[in-house]
Amino acid sequence: MKFDEILKEVGEFGPYQRRVYFLVCLACITSAFQTMLPVFILDMPDYRCKLLSMPNDTYKIQNPYHASLVNRSVPIETDDQSESYASCRLYDVTNSSTSSHGGNQSQTTCHGWVYDQSTFTSTVITQFDMVCDHASFRSHLNMVGFGGMLAGAVVFGIITDIVGRKRTLLASGVIQVVFGISLAFSPNFILFAVFRFFTGVAAMATFMIAFVIGLELVGPSKRTVAGVAIEFFWCFGLFVLTLVAYFIRNWKYLQLVMTTPSLLFIAYWWLIPESPRWLLSRGRVDEAEIILNKLARVNGRSLPKDTMKRVMLEEGPEMKIWHMFTTPVLIVRGIIIFYQWFAINIIYYGLSLNVSNLSGDVFLNFTISSAVETAAYVMCIILMEKTGRKKLYCASMLLGGVACIATLFPVIYGQKSHQWITVTLAMVGKFGASAAFAVVYVFSAEIFPTVVRQSGIGMCSIFEGIGGMVAPYVSDLGVIVGGKLAEALPLIVFGSITVSAGLLSLLLPETKDKKLPETIEDAIVFGRKEKSDTYAYDPIVSKTTREIVVDSSL
Repeated sequence: MKFDEILKEVGEFGPYQRRVYFLVCLACITSAFQTMLPVFILDMPDYRCKLLSMPNDTYKIQNPYHASLVNRSVPIETDDQSESYASCRLYDVTNSSTSSHGGNQSQTTCHGWVYDQSTFTSTVITQFDMVCDHASFRSHLNMVGFGGMLAGAVVFGIITDIVGRKRTLLASGVIQVVFGISLAFSPNFILFAVFRFFTGVAAMATFMIAFVIGLELVGPSKRTVAGVAIEFFWCFGLFVLTLVAYFIRNWKYLQLVMTTPSLLFIAYWWLIPESPRWLLSRGRVDEAEIILNKLARVNGRSLPKDTMKRVMLEEGPEMKIWHMFTTPVLIVRGIIIFYQWFAINIIYYGLSLNVSNLSGDVFLNFTISSAVETAAYVMCIILMEKTGRKKLYCASMLLGGVACIATLFPVIYGQKSHQWITVTLAMVGKFGASAAFAVVYVFSAEIFPTVVRQSGIGMCSIFEGIGGMVAPYVSDLGVIVGGKLAEALPLIVFGSITVSAGLLSLLLPETKDKKLPETIEDAIVFGRKEKSDTYAYDPIVSKTTREIVVDSSL
């Protein structure tokens, strides 16, 4: 008897599973907090050089004398039909006898700044003066965070199969609390980067392990819905983050408040069980039987006698991921899939981080972005089984990519009053990216044959992590380059990558209503036949979420 058959006997998604699933989904909300906190704590405010002659200088003009002093000391820059004070230069009064600014007056770089505090009273940028020559440090910190997520997927993906789901979930919670709190008290950039790396590790590990615990208790007929439903908890976390950030404008307090809920992980030691599927894989049959008996009792069912003596877990021939690259058709298909994961992570995380670089209110923009993402997941639930994976994925990628590229036109031909068009197009891009994100996990997992599916998804996670690490640099291109195209440049890059990935996805076979490949030989001929048997995919393998899974065989 297979484990899924036991779940059919004791209840596929009864009260017991719903309670555990809800609890682990709550843990995923904290993952959303830590992943997207940089949008607010790394917000780049307007700034200018600090006046050396005025110790209590502020960005906000205090009085007419202050205004006159600023005008005499800070050069004026003209950009896109508007004027603003230079951010990184002062008039060099030591080498000039001129009392007012002019084109012939020499200028010098500054080493102190004052910041606009109308949106945030304090951010990491203002704390460590990550501006001017150090403006790229923001990208570095975001890259470090995504590097931590990649490391968390790799390391915890292996550890969770060795020591169990429950212990590693609690461990990730502890790491999240310790380093999340430490982050708020970072005395310098280096320590902040170190702590940010480990919060990234914990954020990914938390989401990944919580998802596995929840779905390994769910019967096969309910796993698709359960696998997608977890995305809505992620989105809920984004809405909560926006609301809290609106009322807490100091980055240290915001970091502390958003980390505190992770303390609830301690109670999970008593509230959630170890995965009985994992226990059986480790030969701990008696412990698995205790959990399954409790599950059956709460669900109003009973576990048939002698069931545990007959249970077995699915096993298959051991093959490595490189067996997937033995023929030209498989090599091309693999490269295309890996590029999809790289591209979708660049645009998804890039557009999420780019919210703070768009014109308008950052809180409103992030709220709209989160609502757009929620709507995209709803659309996927409705259309995925109707249109198929390939059509929906390609359409989503092309929609997102074209919308991002189209931002070039309002920037070149529009006025400042047309900036809302750029924001709208960016949100359309986020809609397409979010929809594609939900589809790509199902789509790619169904293309890989059973014998290398877990390793294939693990390999994809490497490219997913690389895409996430590249995304911050693309997102901050406008900050680094500046000029008229500053707002549109990141979106144009996102769009170009996304459109190319969407067009390449047309070379992949459709998987809807198809018998999925089980062997390498099946994968070679997969997609060549017009008719095929109805497929049966297991979301525990495909993991239709933002989770990264790495098999220990890699």
